[in-house]
Amino acid sequence: MLRYIFSILFIVSTTFSWAQEEDRQRKLEEQKARIQEEIRQKERLLGEQKKKEKNVSKVVSQQKAKIGLQQKLINITEKQKKVLGNSMYINQVKVNQLRKDLKILKEDYAAMIEKSYKSRSEQSKAMFILSADNFLQAYKRAQYMKQYSSFRKMQGEEIKGKTDQLEQYQNKLGTQKKEKEKLLAESEKEKQVLENERLEQERLLFRIKKDKNKIVAEIRKKQKESRAIERQIEKLIREAIAAANKKAGNTTNTTTFVLTPEAKELANDFRSNRGRLPWPVEKGALSKRFGRQPHPLEPSIMIESSGIEISSEKGAHARAVFSGEVSEVQQAANGTATVVIRHGDYITTYSNLSSVNVGKGQKVSTKQTIGTIHFNNFTNKAVLKFLIYQNITKLNPQSWLINM
Repeated sequence: MLRYIFSILFIVSTTFSWAQEEDRQRKLEEQKARIQEEIRQKERLLGEQKKKEKNVSKVVSQQKAKIGLQQKLINITEKQKKVLGNSMYINQVKVNQLRKDLKILKEDYAAMIEKSYKSRSEQSKAMFILSADNFLQAYKRAQYMKQYSSFRKMQGEEIKGKTDQLEQYQNKLGTQKKEKEKLLAESEKEKQVLENERLEQERLLFRIKKDKNKIVAEIRKKQKESRAIERQIEKLIREAIAAANKKAGNTTNTTTFVLTPEAKELANDFRSNRGRLPWPVEKGALSKRFGRQPHPLEPSIMIESSGIEISSEKGAHARAVFSGEVSEVQQAANGTATVVIRHGDYITTYSNLSSVNVGKGQKVSTKQTIGTIHFNNFTNKAVLKFLIYQNITKLNPQSWLINM
């Protein structure tokens, strides 16, 4: 009787211990799920920052190209200013020469007028002609008087013409000076505007990089926490193996399942199908590999992936890759679920499910639908996280699935 009571107490205590372990594992899984969701949120933010950075970098690059073109334009303007300056110099020389010529012409013309004034009477002109010694001399004097009058008229017209020319060149010089000042003002203004835009874009790029660095640091922190949770879960798996083996009467092995003949056969079948297992989704693409690798959004971050991630379309279903028994269905704090299926001493897990079609203890067959993959409206993808264990050892799913 006493022996029977001890047996009952042992079973109760064992059951209570198992319940505690399951509760601890469930809480850890929920904690891990929360951290993973936070990581995904940070990655979304990082993606946004990368897009902003890319866009701003593109704008900055375009702006620099624009500044380069503007600089070429400014160089052309400088050449125009130089050509304009040369033309202004030539025009100024002409103005100076015209002024000099006008001065001489005006002086000569003034002397001529003065002389003409002194001998302006018709009587004087007649006396000048009549006082000639002979007819030929008188004719020459008459012609001289006629030529003198024409020359005076021509000289007056030349003075007027040169005065008009001088005014034209002075007006042209005034227009050229204004044009030069306008070119200078426009060039300086455009150069300043472009420089201000470039500085503003660089300040924006600096702020985005600063924000990105902050997000990167947070992602690293959360990944560190996630790895710590994974280590605790692996510890619980070892404890669960030890407890299961103890219950089966084997207390020497605490890291591998003690298999029944049926379980051993199932494990052998699973192993023999390595490289030929169907994908856990009907349609999909590998979006994250197994093991250590650069983060897809930020190569400076190295991540450690315990399994693989497969991206699929909205409404995609997860399916068992091999026949086995559902050993656990875990609900995470973010509303998603993980299904754990045991195949002898092999375990496959299917995470990020929005709904589940199977329950704990249920037998499943190869390619049987076990749930619907959660669809993320932000990324427009349904991503399944798939892991394979043998006892407590993580395996690379890429070497087990067909055509991977």
